[in-house]
Formats: sequence, structure tokens, C-alpha cells
Amino acid sequence: MKYLLFGLMSFFSTLTMAQNVLNAVTPEQLRRDRENKTRVDEAGDTVSTAQDPMKYGFIEDKDVLWSKVVWEVIDLNERLNQPYYKSGDELVQNSKSLYDVLVDGVRNKKIKEVYDDEFFQTKMTYEQIMARNEKKDTQQYYYDMIAAGEKPDDAAIFNYKIKSDDIKMIKTKGLWYIDRRLGELKYRLLGLAIMGPDAQSLGTEFTDGTFVDLFWIWYPDARNVLVNATVFNPSNSNSAITYDEMLNARRFSSVIYKAQTMYGTKMIEDYIPNDSKGQLEEHHKIRNSIIQSEADMWNY
Repeated sequence: MKYLLFGLMSFFSTLTMAQNVLNAVTPEQLRRDRENKTRVDEAGDTVSTAQDPMKYGFIEDKDVLWSKVVWEVIDLNERLNQPYYKSGDELVQNSKSLYDVLVDGVRNKKIKEVYDDEFFQTKMTYEQIMARNEKKDTQQYYYDMIAAGEKPDDAAIFNYKIKSDDIKMIKTKGLWYIDRRLGELKYRLLGLAIMGPDAQSLGTEFTDGTFVDLFWIWYPDARNVLVNATVFNPSNSNSAITYDEMLNARRFSSVIYKAQTMYGTKMIEDYIPNDSKGQLEEHHKIRNSIIQSEADMWNY
């Protein structure tokens, strides 16, 4: 049923996307209408194309029989995950990478719950995010020209900025739980973290290939933006599947790197250090235990 609903939503949204492209008078009008989330219908009237996310049902604490918080990492180099960082041609397929969608949402103040950590304690502003994602490198001769009383050459200032292509990993924090009323194992996404290179290493020879958390997004606050942002689809230029649909349906490949276990809430590498195979086996062990919890409920 979940995949049937996902398919129906994708089908109808695709029809809307195709109509917008085929009925556009000029490229400028098409881009303007998409920016404003509007389109012109057959009668010549302007109608809104903005969508609202499907609301989560309210769940009482007493209706949660069992739950487990897990942290996962999505490797964007994997083929299944590539739509999250690919972009369309901005005309027929007006899709942006997940990173660009989130940053634009924060800049436009449509996403306000942005944090520095996975526990959502320290809030970040758009300026703080950009300061973490950019680097300005001023060469010594710039200061030498100032000291000599000459007009400094702006070419001596190099600006480096983390771009969408630099984002190769995404972290997720979510809650698996058993809904007593439905008798089902369900998943609720709580937060997203964009991972990229340390901006201070850009333009140097000291880049070691490691990634850091650039910012965390409280997911429920970002849904209004993500439900209106389409995902890149190389198989269908008019596809209008949204990031909200993709993420809520867990249409990605991921690896658990942290979870609530018998050792407490710890990263797997903390209690299985220097053993990639052992860490992957622990990931499968945790995932299988989550699936088994639903079967145990029916056998209880």
C-alpha cells in the first residue's frame, strides 16, 4: 500500500510538471512561475502549484510499544543515492540537489530549525552556515601593496566555496517504532545532516578526504520546502517526485553508524574500532534486530 500511494503521488505530480513545460510561453515565464509555485491553466488563470506535506498522524506515548533511535549515513557515490546530489537542466527538469534545496530554504527563511549538532541544541543562522561553507584566502602581496600605499589588487583574494558537487554524504537521525494501534513497525525521520569537506582545507594540499557535519536540519521543519522540490530522475525528465516523498519512503541506501544498543547510545566504531567488516556486520545485526522486533510483537 505504501508503494502504491507513492506511485500515485508521483504519477499525478508528473502530469502537473509536464503541463507546466509544454504550455510555457517563454523560458523566463516558466522559471518565474516555478519560482512562485504557480502556473497558468487552460482558461488563462494563474493557479498555485505549491504542495503541502502529508501530515503525520498524532501518536500518543502509550501507543508506542517499542522504539529505537538510529543514526545512518547515506553515501551519495552509490548509484541508488545519486539523485540526492544531481541537478536537472533547470528548464524541463527543474531539480536541485538536496544540499542546494536546504541552503536555499534557510536563506529564504523557510527553514528555521537549523542546528550545529545532532541533538538539536545549538541553532545556526544562514550567515553561520555560509561562514562554515566558505573560505577567503588573501595572498601576502595584497597586504604588501597596502603597506606600500598602493591600491590592493582584488585578484590576490581567492574565494573558495563548498558546492553541491563537494557533498558526498548525508547523515540521518530517525526513530523506528511499533505503533500499537496499527500493529506495524514504522519509521519517522527526525533530522538530516549535510556532510562536506572542511572549508579551511579548500585550495590547499592538506585535503585528507574526510567529511564534517556542515549543519543539521530538524526534518519536520523542512518538509514544506522539500515537498515542493523535485528529485533528479535521469529516466524521466518530467518526473516530479519530491525529496519529502523519497525520504519518508526511505528510498535510499544507508549504513547504521550509531544506535541505542546494549553498550548505550554509541557509535559503532567506538566499540568495534579499526574493523570495517565488523562494523558492517554490526550494522546488519542492528537492522535485523529492528525488523525482528515486529515479528516478536506478534509472537508475544
